[in-house]
Amino acid sequence: MKIGDKVPDLELKDQHGNNFRFHHLIGKKAFVVYFYPKDFTPGCTKEACSFRDSYEEFKKLGAEVIGISGDSEQSHFKFADRYNLPYIFLSDQNKKARNEFGVKPNLLGLLPGRETFIFDKDGKLLHNFNNMNAKRHMPEALAVLKKNQH
Repeated sequence: MKIGDKVPDLELKDQHGNNFRFHHLIGKKAFVVYFYPKDFTPGCTKEACSFRDSYEEFKKLGAEVIGISGDSEQSHFKFADRYNLPYIFLSDQNKKARNEFGVKPNLLGLLPGRETFIFDKDGKLLHNFNNMNAKRHMPEALAVLKKNQH
């Protein structure tokens, strides 16, 4: 995806088994979509908890946070429940979202990539960030949203 591209019109299941569409957010709020390798792994848990710890700031900026990995809805439910993660998790078991967003695998293709996309209220891509360092994603997403406040 390139800056200015519209969010793909995908439907995925959330951690409660409900259908979720990105297009339902368009016109309502900005949103951060972060792809991560796997529930319960140390780096991914740190990343998820950093978004949790700043979730109120994202909400104040009028933004939603969405985490996506290839884990099942049940795994996402347990993950969100164990770490009190208040935002949306989507299951991408068939890699449809990963492919639509163009998220590349890392570590010689062994690990699913870690990439964050920040969209404005109109569903247009403001910024994306690809880095295996889990600690860097939340501050970068927050900074982009703050910079793009109207």
